[in-house]
Amino acid sequence: MTTPTLPSLSAERVDAMEHAVLGRIADERDRVRRRRRNIWTGVGAAAAVVVIAAVVGPSLSSSQGGGGSTVAGASGAESAEGLQDQFVPGGVDVVPGQGFAESGALPDASAARETGSRDIVATGSSTVEVDDVPAAIDAVTSAATAVGGYVESSQLGGRMVGIPIEGSAATTSASSGWITVRVPAESLTTVMDGLRDVGDVTATSVNRSDVTEQTVDLRARVAAGEASVARLTELMGQAASVADLITAESALAERQAQLDSDRQVLQSIESQVALSSLSVQLTERSASVTADPAGFGDGLGAGWNGLVAMLNGVVIGIGFLLPWIVVAGLSWAVVWGVRRIVRRRRAAREG
Repeated sequence: MTTPTLPSLSAERVDAMEHAVLGRIADERDRVRRRRRNIWTGVGAAAAVVVIAAVVGPSLSSSQGGGGSTVAGASGAESAEGLQDQFVPGGVDVVPGQGFAESGALPDASAARETGSRDIVATGSSTVEVDDVPAAIDAVTSAATAVGGYVESSQLGGRMVGIPIEGSAATTSASSGWITVRVPAESLTTVMDGLRDVGDVTATSVNRSDVTEQTVDLRARVAAGEASVARLTELMGQAASVADLITAESALAERQAQLDSDRQVLQSIESQVALSSLSVQLTERSASVTADPAGFGDGLGAGWNGLVAMLNGVVIGIGFLLPWIVVAGLSWAVVWGVRRIVRRRRAAREG
């Protein structure tokens, strides 16, 4: 096998190749140097921005905090913050997370404490043993409606009754049930005392919770919200531009939503204060059993019944074992007969 030979190159060709390779190396070095120079330039610019922000930032924030901020537009419309301050009525402060509080115009918790007027939510519960559970539910219902209350829910046995149906309790038999009624707060004690006429009260409890601070705060927020909504409605009619009108409508929608929410919460708490809740658990009274002391005749009868039961068990056991005894006897007879025959043949052979 012959080795191929490469053509020889001239000195000019070799010099040209070396020049091209060295030129590429020089270009690559210049490209790396430019990239490093750009990186360091960017780092220096970023450091300069950080230094300027650290030096100038505190002075700008202090000047803004002392003199306030002013927003100017080409159309002359006020900013949203300016409108916010303009729309809040005089004497009403906006407290973050607490809604509106009108200074000096609305009652507070300390004032309610001084006058002795408290908002109390009372909840009672009782357990009563009765002879007739459906009749007891009717009795509790009548007692609640007589003082101006109503039945919130009731259950007879396993059937849930949201609104009692007239005559349904009288035709249904159950050993247990419960009923929850809402009665005026001042009549709660009277209704609970009347449960003794329904049956035997085995357990009773009353829980009272003071919600005065919540109701006072909610009433203040509702009053301030109503004043703010009225002021915003008035300013909407005085809006001089479309931007002012849009900002006023947005603020009015927000205040109205907050006002509706506060009204609903206040109405719910006031309802709990005005009408107390009473839950009555009803269980059927257990019938008393009279014990009859045992005598000689009872002992004799019990002994005779035991003897009969034992003999009955023996007879049943014999009846159960009899088939097995017969099968075992037959098997033993077959085996004994085979062995006897084998012995006779063996004796005959030996003789």
